[in-house]
Amino acid sequence: MPSISPSPVLRGEKHSFSFAQAPHEMVLENGSRIGPVTIAYETFGRLTPAKDNAILVAHAFTGDSHVAGLYADEPDDARPGWWDSMVGPGRGIDTDRFFVICSNILGGCAGSTGPSSLHPTSGRPYGLDFPMVTIGDMVTAQKALLDHLEIDRLVAVIGGSLGGMQTLEWCVRYPDMIRAAIPIATTMRHSALAIAFNEVARQAIMADPNWKRGDYYGTAGPDTGLAVARMIGHVTYLSDQAMRRKFGRRLQDKQDFSFGFDADFQVESYLRHQGNKFVQRFDANSLLYITKASDYFDLKEAPGKPFREPGTAGTKFLVVSYTSDWLYPTYQARELVQALKRSGRDVSFCEIEADCGHDAFLIPDERLNTLVRGFLDGLA
Repeated sequence: MPSISPSPVLRGEKHSFSFAQAPHEMVLENGSRIGPVTIAYETFGRLTPAKDNAILVAHAFTGDSHVAGLYADEPDDARPGWWDSMVGPGRGIDTDRFFVICSNILGGCAGSTGPSSLHPTSGRPYGLDFPMVTIGDMVTAQKALLDHLEIDRLVAVIGGSLGGMQTLEWCVRYPDMIRAAIPIATTMRHSALAIAFNEVARQAIMADPNWKRGDYYGTAGPDTGLAVARMIGHVTYLSDQAMRRKFGRRLQDKQDFSFGFDADFQVESYLRHQGNKFVQRFDANSLLYITKASDYFDLKEAPGKPFREPGTAGTKFLVVSYTSDWLYPTYQARELVQALKRSGRDVSFCEIEADCGHDAFLIPDERLNTLVRGFLDGLA
């Protein structure tokens, strides 16, 4: 892929916003109530006095609000935010022009209220007492954050994968707020294949004896189950081509097979490493809730049939897919484009050739930068 040139290091700070204090709890789609709710977020760039240059970035499944740059107290060689190649000065989402907001989703575990948060009544982590949330609930919480920031109009909402679902949900719930939407490597609803992989991941966690029906906080958690769940998910983010190129059948530090159950192959070692690393930063219960929310998401059969009937909102769409994405294949992006066109939306579509699989949108690629930058320039 075309490489990304270096840019000045962004320095960010963690912020949080709390709302839905009793007796004004947030009402969820399933009818349950939750409060107070805290949303962790970060911002980059400067908001204009007219507050008309804001872009909301919605993170993918296991992402967080740390979208770009480094924290103020980190050295320059620390690991930057998850989309540092896309967000920054001169990038596709140019922080010299735009005020960029990224929040951790409701149900997450990186500062926003989720299953590991303390229940306001018991003072103990929610665990499975945390109510089931939807993509729509996540977007409602983001809207509360924007209200807090006094932003009533967005230049764009952009996100890949689960972030793309949030982007589409924003267009359904608050169409008059959105000038442009850029859903990347996403879908209007999960296929049976995607649901199946999520269910296997959930069962890996729930089969771990340390899961304890979600009540593991303060004790040894379901690390083995969570690591296996991550390994399962990681396979779906790659592609056959990428795995052949990166690993093939090469052995891991050995000249011959162990004739046992060690990690003989490099790909085995890689997946174990990814699983063990994931356990250090993610909560198992959050994975259960977020996968369920993504499985429930369905714009094809949603009430009101969004994007099927002629729309009045002037939102412009840029839909992006990748040739080797087998989790959310291009045919699903084309279905979205067709639905948008039938409803009279202004929509552009690009399928990017890449052999990296679903995670291609997270890999530095000047083509995506150029595409997004040109689309945003065209809104002027």
